[in-house]
Amino acid sequence: MVPDGLGFMLQDRGQMYTLEEGQNNTYAPHKRPFHTIIPAFVTKDGKPWMSFGVMGGSFQPLGHTEILMNMIDYGMNAQEAGDAPRIDHQGSSEPTGEKRDGVGMVYLESGYSFETIRGLMSLGHKVGFQIPGSYGGYQAIRFDAREKVYHGASESRKDGQAAGW
Repeated sequence: MVPDGLGFMLQDRGQMYTLEEGQNNTYAPHKRPFHTIIPAFVTKDGKPWMSFGVMGGSFQPLGHTEILMNMIDYGMNAQEAGDAPRIDHQGSSEPTGEKRDGVGMVYLESGYSFETIRGLMSLGHKVGFQIPGSYGGYQAIRFDAREKVYHGASESRKDGQAAGW
């Protein structure tokens, strides 16, 4: 369904919202309820820098953060940031208000060193390993203002490619 003249399509993923006051995911002015459709648009110095998204349900906020950290903190390009091993966290309370006992489990994709794994465990984290494919799916377009070119990136864990002309 597309509202006439508004330029966007309605979707049915709002099922996680509530209109009940006082709940974490109440839909209300000045709130940003948790949701899993979260494409991102990043600016740098007030100018467009990158549009991207990481699919994967509840993994999405963490996946988005990992991509940005890889690029900003570690200097990776858009493709390297998506190819780098990922971390997931499951099993603790949910942003929608669902409570769980404990702190959950930190899942590591292959590619982390034994020293990193041991370091996490020594800090008290429960560490596990998930099957490939459970760490989201990534796509990005980044604009290089100095060179005046666009760079595309596509998830190496799934089918896809970045192409341009």
